[in-house]
Amino acid sequence: MQTREVISTGNQLAAKAAVDAGCMFFGGYPLTPSSEIMHVLSDSLPDKGGVSIQMEDEIAGICSVIGAAMVGQRALTATSGPGMSLKAEQLGLAQMAEVPLVCVNVMRGGPSTGLPTRVAQGDILQAKNPSHGDYKSITLCAGTLAECYTEVVRAFNIADRFMQPVIVLLDETIGHMHGKADIPTAEDVAAGIVPRKRFDGPAEEYFPYDCEHDEPAVLNPMYEGYRYHFTGLHHDKNGYPTEEIETCRKLIQRLEDKVALHEDEVESYEEFMMDDADIMIIAYGSVSLAAKESIRHLRAEGIKAGLFRPITIWPSPATQIKKHTDKIDKVLVVELNIGQYHGEIQRAAARLDIDGLFKVNGRPISPYEIVTKVKEL
Repeated sequence: MQTREVISTGNQLAAKAAVDAGCMFFGGYPLTPSSEIMHVLSDSLPDKGGVSIQMEDEIAGICSVIGAAMVGQRALTATSGPGMSLKAEQLGLAQMAEVPLVCVNVMRGGPSTGLPTRVAQGDILQAKNPSHGDYKSITLCAGTLAECYTEVVRAFNIADRFMQPVIVLLDETIGHMHGKADIPTAEDVAAGIVPRKRFDGPAEEYFPYDCEHDEPAVLNPMYEGYRYHFTGLHHDKNGYPTEEIETCRKLIQRLEDKVALHEDEVESYEEFMMDDADIMIIAYGSVSLAAKESIRHLRAEGIKAGLFRPITIWPSPATQIKKHTDKIDKVLVVELNIGQYHGEIQRAAARLDIDGLFKVNGRPISPYEIVTKVKEL
């Protein structure tokens, strides 16, 4: 794959990725530190024949995105933690009705309005279950400027493959970081677009929710000759509300299994100097950049540390995590929260002796702090 060199911020790259991935609609509301995504798209989408709308609030933003997705458009919304809280109900609707969309969350301090201009990673658990009910969320997390681009592109393809919302996490540091990135060419991105499935048979034979136990619904664009019902209630193969016991059970189990039984299609992670590591550092997002710098310092002092970085946060790469933690005694999870992913590492490793380095005051974790903590181990 050919690449191009750009100098940009993470937020700008996320917006650029959406356009290159075929997104034709943005609906949202400006919210620090994500606002630049909307600013860029308000200029670039109309040039491509698309639409960018600043709605009256975050709820209206995601409602408009669901509407655009229902008529077959790739659609994006972007926000930060408080906006995710407001979008939660409609994210649940999109999970139940199986509407594909992408939501970028540039994390800041919380809860509530928290620290709007400071960095945090406090939305990890929210991203696992942003709305009530049973379903399998898909959440990606960019750890470099280039990934602010590539993970948004990947999110659109995943959303159309699994017919559900896909969340992309950035954080304030990486969203506002300005630097050089090597990203795929627009032509390569366009060539790799995976379109959502369509039904092309007779209209009377179209049952959008009549699919295999581990496959998503096939929702043809509205107003193109195929009729079905759209609801957040439990529904039958036509989308009409039902309380029939077995139909309800199969529906919810399928929402789980369509992702759980195909996790290999979404799993992504990075391993840095893990081949001979005696100490395993687990970090994601902008924190992983500090972790890499700390590992270089530790290696220079003869301490064999390595980094495991989940890129797909949910579902977590649990099998790969356990493969390493079965062999390595000392494991350190580094997060800009009070330990939200730490619990998932304990679960995946089937161990309770996982150390943590956490920070929740809006300031980044420095390589020096990581080095100091590792030496304490």
